[in-house]
Amino acid sequence: MGGGNGAKAAQKRERNAKNAAGGAKSQLKVNEAAKDIQCDTCKATFLKTTREKALTEHAVNKHNKTLKECFPTFEVPAAK
Repeated sequence: MGGGNGAKAAQKRERNAKNAAGGAKSQLKVNEAAKDIQCDTCKATFLKTTREKALTEHAVNKHNKTLKECFPTFEVPAAK
């Protein structure tokens, strides 16, 4: 039969399966830790990368308030 790479491929699959057996690396915990913007009205949390526009939309649509009323500590990041 053909000569080959079948054994090499099987070994590689076994090696990769063994390395992956350490458990799934979840992004969920990292995302929860990055939620450091909180609405003072409803206590909803937002990722630290959330932009001013999205926070303003939340304040207006959910609470009929301004950005500063819901997020008094939020500061617009300086332009690079």
